[in-house]
Amino acid sequence: MATRLDPFVDLDRLLGSVMSSTRSAASSMPMDLFRSGDHYVLNLDLPGVDPGSIDVNVEDSTLTIRAQRSTHADSDVQWLAKERPSGTYARQMTLGRGLALDAITATYTDGVLSLSIPVAEDAKPRRIEVSHGSTPTAIGRSAEQPA
Repeated sequence: MATRLDPFVDLDRLLGSVMSSTRSAASSMPMDLFRSGDHYVLNLDLPGVDPGSIDVNVEDSTLTIRAQRSTHADSDVQWLAKERPSGTYARQMTLGRGLALDAITATYTDGVLSLSIPVAEDAKPRRIEVSHGSTPTAIGRSAEQPA
């Protein structure tokens, strides 16, 4: 039986595993976004993240979320499996108009970061009362002018 030798297959496999673990560490911040009444709720999964490392800020209309997950720091550890990504996570999103950006609140509970983003008062729908007069007037004539 003949075996074909391709030295690039193993190199490609190694680079693919390194790149996929780096890519998943950078983008591993899944989120849900929904509207509930007069505010939006943004939930992000950040299990194992140190709560003190979470940074949420808004500049202009860009919301930026950063968090850090560190690994076990003992130098005498011999890893048998290391599948959980570590490092800095970051996610940015552009927020639309009509939101009260100065009133955003954030909580971190059980590995989930929850942001409440209220709708601005001037962007909320409101009912406009329609009044109706007792007598209609002709266009171009005032009520005092005789017809």
